[in-house]
Amino acid sequence: MRPSYVAPFLCERFPLCGERSTGFAQEGLRPLSLHLSLESMEVIFFGTGTSQGVPLIACDCAVCTSTDPRNKRTRASVHVVMDGLHIQVDAAPEFRLQCIQNKVTWIDLFILTHGHADHVAGMDDLRRFCDLLGGNALTVYSTDEGIGRVLAMYPYAIMERPVVKGYPAFKLQAMPTKLELTQGTIESTLLPHGGVNTLGLAFTERSSGKKFVYYTDCKRVPREAVALAKSAAVVVLDGLRPEEHSSHMSIDEAVAAAAEIGAPQTYFTHMTHLLEHEKDGAKLPASVAFAHDGLRLNIN
Repeated sequence: MRPSYVAPFLCERFPLCGERSTGFAQEGLRPLSLHLSLESMEVIFFGTGTSQGVPLIACDCAVCTSTDPRNKRTRASVHVVMDGLHIQVDAAPEFRLQCIQNKVTWIDLFILTHGHADHVAGMDDLRRFCDLLGGNALTVYSTDEGIGRVLAMYPYAIMERPVVKGYPAFKLQAMPTKLELTQGTIESTLLPHGGVNTLGLAFTERSSGKKFVYYTDCKRVPREAVALAKSAAVVVLDGLRPEEHSSHMSIDEAVAAAAEIGAPQTYFTHMTHLLEHEKDGAKLPASVAFAHDGLRLNIN
């Protein structure tokens, strides 16, 4: 069983209230007044597409040629702001452009759900956030499989500080079952995804008590993951396509999982070009919808 973990470095650097120490400027962190917002938890869908993205290369189907911007899907990831703490989940190949498009200018910590290319390939562009952190390493949490993939792809970044200014630096940590932060908790569970396990994540904001659950890239939602998702205000589930797949949930499977969890609102992500946002979205249950790139949620 993976242990719970308290992250003292985050508790010290990002308190809920009060002034920071005089060492702030040297650490390269933003002033608290600019860094912290207690209005609501915010979720930004950077990308909602499957590993090939939508439009698909060399495809002229109705979805790939659609003029509806909700049918343009970059590779899947989300950005969560919890009591002012900025958490990036996964880095798609389009990560740099996603940050610019969504005007995200700060990341405090990074979580890699698993080591597949569409989730890890953009991590080199985290270098900019290492600069903004004053040239310090960015903490990266993942599974053993995810950490192994980061080590293989980015050996030049595994250090306390970048080699030179402008380079990335990653401090790798095994994701615990419960990460305790001043701003709230991030709980994790393992989801089956073909030959690997994906991290399912539950974010609970301390000030509001609201919970957001993100379960991408999974074939099913195990009993433990269903229990973790209970009481969540919003749940995000893998919903790949209408047909079954060996390592992803089909729309019918995702709808069944959503019903078992019973959240007030569920969104599907990691979708192929076989799903048209308006037409197929209209067939979903009332409490279920397709997410789309750039969708922002304020969870009050």
